[in-house]
Amino acid sequence: MKSDRGEIQELPRPTPPPPPQNTGDKPLTTEEIKDYHKGCPGCQLEKANESRTGIPYLNFFYICIIGITSTLPIQSLFPYQYFMIRDMNIAKREEDIGFYAGFVAASYFLARTFSSVPWGIFADKYGRKPCIVISILSMIVFNTLFGLSTRYWMAIVTRGMLGMLCGILGPIKAYATEICRKEHQALGMSLVTSSRAVAFVLGPAIGGFLAQETLHFHNDGKVGGAGEDAQISEEVESQVDLSNIEAGKAKVSSDTSLKNLLKNWKFVSSVIIYCTFSLHDVAYLETFSFWAVSKRKFRGLNLTSQDLATVSVISDLVRASPHSVSLYMHNLHGLELKATITTACNILQNTAVTQKQRGAANGISVTLLSLFQGLAPAGAGILFSWSQKHVTGLFLPGGQILFLVISMVAVIGLILTFKPFFSMSDALSRS
Repeated sequence: MKSDRGEIQELPRPTPPPPPQNTGDKPLTTEEIKDYHKGCPGCQLEKANESRTGIPYLNFFYICIIGITSTLPIQSLFPYQYFMIRDMNIAKREEDIGFYAGFVAASYFLARTFSSVPWGIFADKYGRKPCIVISILSMIVFNTLFGLSTRYWMAIVTRGMLGMLCGILGPIKAYATEICRKEHQALGMSLVTSSRAVAFVLGPAIGGFLAQETLHFHNDGKVGGAGEDAQISEEVESQVDLSNIEAGKAKVSSDTSLKNLLKNWKFVSSVIIYCTFSLHDVAYLETFSFWAVSKRKFRGLNLTSQDLATVSVISDLVRASPHSVSLYMHNLHGLELKATITTACNILQNTAVTQKQRGAANGISVTLLSLFQGLAPAGAGILFSWSQKHVTGLFLPGGQILFLVISMVAVIGLILTFKPFFSMSDALSRS
């Protein structure tokens, strides 16, 4: 450009825009950078899971041992419960034995109803390992005292304390999904179910014939933070403030957490199905045991405790085989959910929530499960006692009505698996 004097002048160059400022909401790089905190067991575990592509066999072995030992006290009761109550002379008539026996079995589950959520919150705050260790020690003490019971009230109290101080089931489910990569979570949850199925076999046989922490603990004293799963589904992300999680400042109170969990229909619907089939399972196990050892005049089989143990082992071996199928199907996308009801429901419950809520979520699940399992033996015992008093005189014998009512519970559970009662997690339905 020429000036008035004929000189050539350069035009001013445009000022380049300032570089974008990082507001802290998102990183400038396209890839997410994970900040692992030194001394945090949760961060160390997630870092190990990223570098380890294989199956964590040793951790899975721990799950199997814990699953078996925590279930044995529950299952070993049924073969000798009828005779135990009879020898205590609490029942005035033989027909009333089932009535009193039902409350002994129910005391464990009803006591666990009140303690499961506190145990879940404890596991979220202090870790899975302390919760599991305390529970195992409590089981050793109170299961021994229960075996030494000579009075009905002592059996009720020790069985109730056993349930109150046993907080294993919820934390071990959370632990199974956290110690491995995402593609192995179905296998981990299957091991929880399968190990309990093994206890279903060993428990009646024994009764008749005779850790790692995974939470994030950082130096700032906060729980949670940098190691959150990058593939959390959208419905889970809406439950917490993601910006606070990225900054390590998430402080979700237990009340808010529980409120959000109860609004999560994907989680609640799977819990309802889980509880319904568990009610049927416990009611059938107790009723079959009572019916098998009752006398011929009540249309029972008049078996001994040894005979009942043999029958229970054979039937439970058959029942345990479907649980084992899921161990070989964990790489078949989607099919592992159909292997067993329990495994499928456990996977759905743990994938529908974040890690920060997983202990509380399993606490809620075990609370409702314990309530249903507590109602099952109490109701089944009352119904069994009624059936022995009404052997004849109805449109069906009392025993047939008894098993018909129990079968209807399974039918209700089947109906609940269809829409609109059941809602599967989007993350799993796409797999």
